[in-house]
Amino acid sequence: MTMLPDCGLHTITLALLLLIGPLVVRGQNDTEPIVLEGKCLVVCDSTPSSEPAGNALGMSVRSGTGRVAFSATRQTNHEPTDMSNRTMIIYFDQILVNVGGHFDQESSIFLAPRRGVYSFNFHVVKAYNRQTIQVSLMLNGWPMISAFAGDQDVTREAATNAGLVIMERGDKAYLKLERGNLMGGWKYSTFSGFLVFPL
Repeated sequence: MTMLPDCGLHTITLALLLLIGPLVVRGQNDTEPIVLEGKCLVVCDSTPSSEPAGNALGMSVRSGTGRVAFSATRQTNHEPTDMSNRTMIIYFDQILVNVGGHFDQESSIFLAPRRGVYSFNFHVVKAYNRQTIQVSLMLNGWPMISAFAGDQDVTREAATNAGLVIMERGDKAYLKLERGNLMGGWKYSTFSGFLVFPL
């Protein structure tokens, strides 16, 4: 009689799940995360290291509660406040989505809950303002991507950009006005971001 190697029940169960995975989970490839009943996130590594540090299956298991996304907008057309004139941070007065609660409306700063690749996009509208504005996505006080709006012949124009950045846990991302002013307000402006995948 053939004996199984001395390994835990969890390892056997996980191995069986891997063998029957294509029959149970559809639409997945070898690089996408697989969420099992919202409790376990299994990330398959197509190029595992030669010594996977105690994981002979070449995969990592993480908590499945790491969903992170936010989207905020400016619904009022108020002039910049004393606070925004001091910090030059662009503030948003309505949150549309805040999954995980990592975007603080009062400061309009996003705080990364974990290391990973994050996607951000912004659309900052200047109204009745003939000045050129420059808006930057800031990461811990450093500009990562910028956008300009400077057409003097339109009443409303937007500085728009998007990009991916790697953030560590506790890193802060926000929008800063680096040139010009938002006199006249910035109604209809938006700022959004989400965790693409953890690292």
